[in-house]
Amino acid sequence: MTIRVVVADDQELVRSGFAMILDAQPDIEVVAEAGDGAAAVDAVRRLGPEVALLDIRMPGTDGIEACRTINAETGCRTVMLTTFDSDEYVYEALHAGASGFLLKDVRRDDLVHAVRVVAAGDSLLAPSVARRLIEEYTSRPAASAVGPSARLDVLTAREHETLLHLARGLSNAEIAAALVVSEHTVKTHVGNVLSKLGLRDRIQAVICAYECGVVTPSPEGQAPPSPPHG
Repeated sequence: MTIRVVVADDQELVRSGFAMILDAQPDIEVVAEAGDGAAAVDAVRRLGPEVALLDIRMPGTDGIEACRTINAETGCRTVMLTTFDSDEYVYEALHAGASGFLLKDVRRDDLVHAVRVVAAGDSLLAPSVARRLIEEYTSRPAASAVGPSARLDVLTAREHETLLHLARGLSNAEIAAALVVSEHTVKTHVGNVLSKLGLRDRIQAVICAYECGVVTPSPEGQAPPSPPHG
């Protein structure tokens, strides 16, 4: 199946560069380019692509508002792009429903990989963006002091442990190694976590874990403690 993509960025060279990289792939087709969020939303409504790449900062309707509208009205999944790994809008963009978040200096192969991962229904968070999300919670002492939420009582001990690993940014393979189980078993645990908590994808699981107090950011330079094994 061909993955149809809309690319939106107010800088023409950046926009066309991403479009050329993606169009060169045999399984990806860029169906439209847009210079602002309103045009991106219109293109998604008309063409029904699987993925929209959205610059987070655009004139008029910005990427966050476009992301929010696209996720509310269509089945298209969104990947946010930014120049800055310290962008203060990261947290807001994730809450708007973004399924991926990349820096504009992303490598060619990583850009293509991100589109394929998101189109397949998974999510992708650049490591620097994950750090930004952690910093957001570091600045909220009241949130980090909260204990685990009763919302998580529906999870089994192993599912709770899986959520803990998700919050730390581990891949399925890494979680499987940590839990000493197969990747297939991890996929089952992840699916159960998302279903029971009413979450769309792994990114929402990360946000939920921090908001519920399952994980609190470790002091800078220290590795997070190992989770208990159940």
